[in-house]
Amino acid sequence: MSSGMLVVLVIAVVVALALLGLLMWPAVRRRRLREKFGPEYDRTLQEAEDRKTAERELAQRERRHAELELRELPQERKEQYLTEWAGVQEQFVDHPAEAVVAADQLVTTIMSERGYPTEGYDQQVADLSVEHANTLGHYRTAHEIATRRDGDGASTEEMRTAIVHYRELFQDLMNGHTTQHTKEAKS
Repeated sequence: MSSGMLVVLVIAVVVALALLGLLMWPAVRRRRLREKFGPEYDRTLQEAEDRKTAERELAQRERRHAELELRELPQERKEQYLTEWAGVQEQFVDHPAEAVVAADQLVTTIMSERGYPTEGYDQQVADLSVEHANTLGHYRTAHEIATRRDGDGASTEEMRTAIVHYRELFQDLMNGHTTQHTKEAKS
């Protein structure tokens, strides 16, 4: 085989591998997003026009999340929040509706202290989905009950369910850790 044929063969192999990589990239990206976002991937896919739009939305969330300056809670703050959470649970016995509001406020306060923007529920969900996708369904359910407790008049059992769901996100935020893509908090 001549050196000219060998060069052509090498170029053909490189081009074939590049094309294969381009063809496989969407599947690799899809699998990575599905693993990272878990049930949130499927939810976003259902709400979007198509898969490409859904995946673009999730990638956009990752980019925004990477710009957040998330931080761990200091141990003394964790202890304070654990005490506050115990108070929320005690409050539920006599005042369930107020306890649900307090749980929502406490979770929002912790999000804010960790560095998550808290300007609106939809943005909170999008930001949390990157690192807390597995507990996001709990937050959605709790928030839905909390927002209708006055309107439809959520039952005491539904409010108890909301507290249980808020507890899942509360624990995740308390025990969660920032990822390597997250900037360290500035002193």
